[in-house]
This record gives sequence, structure tokens and C-alpha cells, in this order.
Amino acid sequence: MNPIRFGTSGWRDVIADTFTFANVRLVTRAIAEYLLDEGADQPQVVVGYDTRFLSEAFAAEAATVLAAHGIRVWLTDRDTPTPVIAYEVIRRGAAGGLNITASHNPPEYNGLKFSGPSGGSVPPAVTDRIEKRVQELLAQPEVQYPSLAELEAKGLVVRIDPRPTYLNRLRELVDLKAIAAARLKVAVDLLYGTARGYLDEILREAGCDVQTLHGSSNPAFGGLTPDPSEMNLRELATVVRAGGFHLGLAADGDADRYGIIDKDGGFIEPNYILALLLKHLTTTRGWRMGVARSVATSHLVDAVARLQAVPVYETKVGFKYLGELITQGKVALCGEESAGLSIRGHVPEKDGILAALLVAEMVAIAGGPGVQSLLDTLYAEVGGAIYARRLNLHLTREQQGRLADRLKDLPARVGGLAVVEVNTLDGTKLLLEDGSWFLVRPSGTEPVVRLYLDAHSEAQIEELTTAARALLDV
Repeated sequence: MNPIRFGTSGWRDVIADTFTFANVRLVTRAIAEYLLDEGADQPQVVVGYDTRFLSEAFAAEAATVLAAHGIRVWLTDRDTPTPVIAYEVIRRGAAGGLNITASHNPPEYNGLKFSGPSGGSVPPAVTDRIEKRVQELLAQPEVQYPSLAELEAKGLVVRIDPRPTYLNRLRELVDLKAIAAARLKVAVDLLYGTARGYLDEILREAGCDVQTLHGSSNPAFGGLTPDPSEMNLRELATVVRAGGFHLGLAADGDADRYGIIDKDGGFIEPNYILALLLKHLTTTRGWRMGVARSVATSHLVDAVARLQAVPVYETKVGFKYLGELITQGKVALCGEESAGLSIRGHVPEKDGILAALLVAEMVAIAGGPGVQSLLDTLYAEVGGAIYARRLNLHLTREQQGRLADRLKDLPARVGGLAVVEVNTLDGTKLLLEDGSWFLVRPSGTEPVVRLYLDAHSEAQIEELTTAARALLDV
């Protein structure tokens, strides 16, 4: 049995268990063979890594394997955000990117993410081919490769600093003059990850008064999980509230996800940030292209889209599907409830640094109100609040079997409301007559079933949660 499986964000496993140097070599060899089989003329690959334990060494091993196959490697000279690697792939016209990262997973994990020439994740058809080839390679003797130093001497591996060109791109995408004019006071939690020297740096360049938290590289993440969730940003919330900051911003371990703290210390869910940024970008920039969200993301963004007369695209869960719409030029903004976001003219990959800066721009241009105040105004404009929730359900095998049976025989009503549509794009989503809904979907990266809900009040979301769990027997 092949222990290596690619989920929605690549291959992730526990370090020294399945994520080993031998397995990294196998997966990288399969990727190298895939690129050569595709007939790329002198393919080039950008290789980077995050701040996790042994990430730099794993990246060096991957670079060695690629270069030994005749593929030129651009190896980043320090830990690098995922969106920066994506941008570098596009800028250099590379055949792809290989990133050693487990993103926001706990410290004992590491991972390998393979992106294509667009800078976005490769589709499942490609990762399926790679998995199949890894299975074949497991039965073969391990290959001995030259040293990294030898390959560098031959010019097959070249160290690069992608930071200056990426920061230049941010200067084109974000209104730093507006941020500077507002003289924002911002607290930034870097969560010991790759965003340091990026998010804090450009905010200071824009004239912000910046205080950083957890701004060093720490493979153990200071005992935290590098996930910018409400629970993990409690210290940032305390600092913002006590210090009179306009805003708290955070990025996860590889800086592809973001976290937002309002000036009163409240955590603002990514579901709501996506809707706020749609209003901001359509209003201030006149963008009238579409917006895309995953099937698990709140329909608050749909309400804003109706108000602004822009189309909405719905995709499966996984930013690769949203990123395709960026690449195709169909949307001005795309995002998901798990804090992934990008915009037109940028990478088809989650960018937590860009998202955080756009929120700073929005607050600066608003000229005083905090993020929660802007959200309350938005609720009034769209006709009422929409509350979103996500639950992770750890089910026994018996419960999983019962759940599968329940999903085959769905009722006409849930919680006293008629079911008007059943959406099976990715999981099973029941849309109810008043616009509320819930989605049940197995996770692509963890052994859990996720339950997503949208409702019109806190009381209703509690009622809908109870009704959904009763229906599903979970």
C-alpha cells in the first residue's frame, strides 16, 4: 500500500513517520519524471520551504533530485511564503513550483506542495499520476544522487531571493498611499512563519506604526499551531485591544492564509472578510468582474454580489478550483471560508499577505470605522446579518456508516423549513427556503467530517446546528 496521498493542498504527513527524506526523494523523482514526460523544453522549477523542522534540508533534497534529472532549480535562499513561490513560478515562466510546507498544520507535520506553470496547485489528475508512479518506485532500489554542491557548481541549482520582486508586485496591487495617509497603528502576528520581512516590512514602508508578535523563525512555533484562527490569535487580540491599535493582522506558517482582529479585539471570520472586500473592491476600484467562492463559504458574499450586480461562481472546496478562475480571467476576487483569498492580476493561489494588506487598505479608506463597524453597515445594506459556522466532527466508523445511509435518504424539511435544493458539487449541501443552508463534507486533509452552516441569526444557527446533527445522527 502506498502511504503517500495528495489532498487538496498537497502531501502532508508526520515528520520521521511517513514524511521522510527517502519519501521526499521518491515523490520528487515522480514529479521530475512527470515534467519530463510532459515534454517541457529544459524545464525549470522553483523550490522553496517554510520554517518547520528540517524544511530547508527537505527542500535541498528535493532540489538535488530535480537537478539530477536535468531540471534547472531556482532554490529560495530563505524560508518563503507559498504565494511568493507561486509568483516566482509565473514570473520566471517555470514549469512548476515545489514547496516544502505543511501550512497551518501542527508542528510535527511537514508537507510537499507541487504547483504547475500557472503558479496554482496542479489538478487531481496530475497528483493521481504522481501517486501511481510513487507506488511503482517503492518497489525499485533507491537511486544515489550527486551532492547539492556538485549540482550548484554545474549551474543546475541556483539560489534566489524572490522577496524584492514580490514586494514590488504588492506595491502595484495595494493602495499603500491610502494606508500611509491613514497613519494606521497595526499589530501583526507572524506566528513564527514565513511572512516575517514581508507583511510587517511593507506595512512599515506604508508608514504604519507596527508592532510584531512571534516574529522569529521557530520550528516548534512556540507551542502554537501556526493557524491564524480565533483561538490562536488571542494574544494578538489582547495586544490590539490594550494598545489602541486600529487593526490586528496575521498570517499562517506559509503565509497563504490570513487572520483579522478588529480594533475592539474581536476576531472577524474569513467568510465576512471576503464579503467586505468584494464591496470594497467594487466600490473603490469599480471592478465588475465576477466573484468566486467555494461551496462551503458563506452566502454573505452572494448578497453583496447581488447588491453590486456582479456574478457569483461556486466551486468545490480547494483553492485550486478558485485559482483556475483567476487564471481564466473570469473573476476579480475569489476566496474561501478557510481564509484563502486572491484577486485578479495576481497568483491563482491563496495569499494571506495580500489579503491582510487589502483589509488594511479598506480600513484606511473607510477613515475611522473598524472592521466590525464596516460589517454591521454591510449587514444593513444587504438586508440583515448572515452568520456562518464550521464544525469538525470526529466520527467512529459506525457513525460514518450511519451518516452515509442518512445522506442517501434526505427529508423534505429540516428544522421546520423546506429543503429547496440539494447541492452535491462537493459533499451534500441542503439549501432551505429562507436562504439558510448546511453542508456536510469529509475533509480532504484530516480524518474528520466537516459541517458548514449559514443562518440569519445566532439563535437560528444554533437551531440549525441541532437539527442538522439530529438529521445526520452525529
